[in-house]
Amino acid sequence: MQTGFYSNTGGMVTQFNRLDVISNNLANLNTNGYKKDDVVIGDFMRLYQEKRDELPLENNTKEGSKFLNRSIVRVPHVVEEYTINDIGAFAKTDNPLDVALSEPDTFIGVLTPSGIKYTRDGSFVINEDGNLATKDGFLVLPAGYTDGGDLINIPSDRSTTITGNGEIFLIDQGNLTASEFANQIMIMRPENIKEMKKEGNNTFGASTPMQEVSGMSLLKQGYIEKSNVNPVREMTALIETSRLVGMYQKVMDSHMNDLNRDAIEKLANVKG
Repeated sequence: MQTGFYSNTGGMVTQFNRLDVISNNLANLNTNGYKKDDVVIGDFMRLYQEKRDELPLENNTKEGSKFLNRSIVRVPHVVEEYTINDIGAFAKTDNPLDVALSEPDTFIGVLTPSGIKYTRDGSFVINEDGNLATKDGFLVLPAGYTDGGDLINIPSDRSTTITGNGEIFLIDQGNLTASEFANQIMIMRPENIKEMKKEGNNTFGASTPMQEVSGMSLLKQGYIEKSNVNPVREMTALIETSRLVGMYQKVMDSHMNDLNRDAIEKLANVKG
């Protein structure tokens, strides 16, 4: 059995998975509030280290050497896929309905057909019912919504001021010095941000407890947070991964053609 062929096949499949992640990052380069994904690829030394600590196996021993030799034939694979939650660059829009979250572990609550979800995309609009919503049509939730709070309604003849803690004030066009408190945007912080999972339409689902937070520096009105994808790094990773796929292909071709041909010719040689 040519174990090297199977290891290279696994390595190529792993790089295909990495290509999918990189391609998705590049496709969302201009998606507001998008967070970059990345993968951890299992390597032989890491597998050996983990198992050695678990068993444990001492370095430089016959037992450790045997285990390491067995690990070498294991197929590379994606150990973990994770999201990098660093804040993206802020872009000034001067749109009073645009807001950007200044803390990396905070989200705005929205109501979707599948329940309450969370987003970093603060590019909001007023829907046909006069309620504050995302551009995908999800209603922006007010603070205290789970306790029976009303939706955020903004009359068409009023402009808005949004404070750093999400409070919305309505301003009369005829009297710009007078303002009226309307509602407050729901800002949530997860207990464990690693448990926030992407669920499509630029929203996250939470499998961790969420807590409402407030603070005068949490929101910036008139700004949008762009994605945290670095296009240069992603293109470099794309080229690197494509080259690795090509290298794996060449090794597999050598196994299938050159080595097999040599084996057949030598085994078929019955000269004594």
